Amino acid sequence: MIPLSLGEIAAVVGGKVQGDKTVTVTAPAVIDGRRAEPGGLFVALAGARSDGHDHAYQAGRVGAVAVLGSRPTALPTVVVEDTEAALQTLAAHVVARLRDGLTVVGVTGSRGKTSTKDLLAAVLSSTAPTIATGGSLNNELGVPLTMLRTSEATRFLVLEMGVRRIGDIAKLTGLVAPDVAVVLNVGHAHLSYLGSREAIARAKGELVQGLAPGGTAVLGADDPRVVAMRSLTDRPVVTFGHAEHSDVRVLDVVLDRLARPSFNLRTATGRAGVTLPLVGTHQALNAAAATAAGLVAGVSLDAAAAALPKVSLSKWRLELRDLAGGVKLLDDSFNADPDSTRAALDALAAVEGRRRIAVLGEMLELGEGSQDAHRAIGEYAARRADVVVAVGARPLAEAAGERAVALADNAAAVEWLRGRLMSGDVVLVKASRGAHLDEVAAALVSAPAEVLVQGPKNDG
Repeated sequence: MIPLSLGEIAAVVGGKVQGDKTVTVTAPAVIDGRRAEPGGLFVALAGARSDGHDHAYQAGRVGAVAVLGSRPTALPTVVVEDTEAALQTLAAHVVARLRDGLTVVGVTGSRGKTSTKDLLAAVLSSTAPTIATGGSLNNELGVPLTMLRTSEATRFLVLEMGVRRIGDIAKLTGLVAPDVAVVLNVGHAHLSYLGSREAIARAKGELVQGLAPGGTAVLGADDPRVVAMRSLTDRPVVTFGHAEHSDVRVLDVVLDRLARPSFNLRTATGRAGVTLPLVGTHQALNAAAATAAGLVAGVSLDAAAAALPKVSLSKWRLELRDLAGGVKLLDDSFNADPDSTRAALDALAAVEGRRRIAVLGEMLELGEGSQDAHRAIGEYAARRADVVVAVGARPLAEAAGERAVALADNAAAVEWLRGRLMSGDVVLVKASRGAHLDEVAAALVSAPAEVLVQGPKNDG
């Protein structure tokens, strides 16, 4: 964050300083006081379950020098009527001051946006200082917090943008208009909020409509709803995908024994080979999206291809881990919808192993078609896995038939898995975030071989 005194911050957000207005914030803003950095700003939000103002002292002990909140605290505080609105105003101000030397990239899509954001960050940071969304902090709080991490040295700002309702992305692009707008796909995520895939497309299309003057849209060529977003802008459009007409085309995808893809990316002027350290065929498409955005931002095809293999993904996105006793874990427990679950099951089927065990929880926010969607995934899982462990997802279990084991909750899943696994097994853990199946993955990671597997133990 650029250095700002509390007096300057108050002037920007229309607040009043309680305490020393000369105190200067020099580090990023946080909403979790435990994550404050020396010189940082603690943004105190009053929620239904806890009040951030009560944790100001703790934030100060970690290093925060000031608070942005709706009432005075133990630290020097800029007091405002609406803390969330003030945070957004401050973020917009900071990025506006840096705008001349900054290229802003927005990324959205129903699936793959966090992985694509991570891949794009790897591409851009190979050429210049880059700030990107941490994890999936892609909402009305996460985007401004990411924006406030920029400094005079930052040349690229990558913002993942999520959506639950029409207008969400428009509000975010109102804070900063992207120079590059990447739309990956239109799937089923958040159907319960938006009602239809057509509405999801309208919500995602707001990123294209929010482009800065001179900006470029980067669109997935394999999704007709995304291709149709050409009509939303008169700015240039670059496409990516498997489709023959894609400007950045994915060709010749081959998976190794751990389902890690190697492939070629072809443009009108060249071709480059890429091998990713990630699991799943779908990651080749995400890499093409990141490459297309990188090309628009001025990164060469060869530089992008060299940077992609160095990516490190946010956690719980098809993380491949070696467990005790020779078991492998595919931890994809961050979130799930039907499309991403099929991709995860395809990855499971492609990993070399003894048995393939899919531990699947509920896919949330699917609206009226939820039961049908779970049944379809159950049928699909039965074709991809040897055992389908359905956790609290009875329609899925019923559709998976004789391959299914229906369990009530995470504790039951952990209990069932322990002692039933064998050396060489591959276990996928996948569900929506609200199912908290990361608890199951964590229990498997921490279990010793004598607890986790049956028969002869192999720690290799």
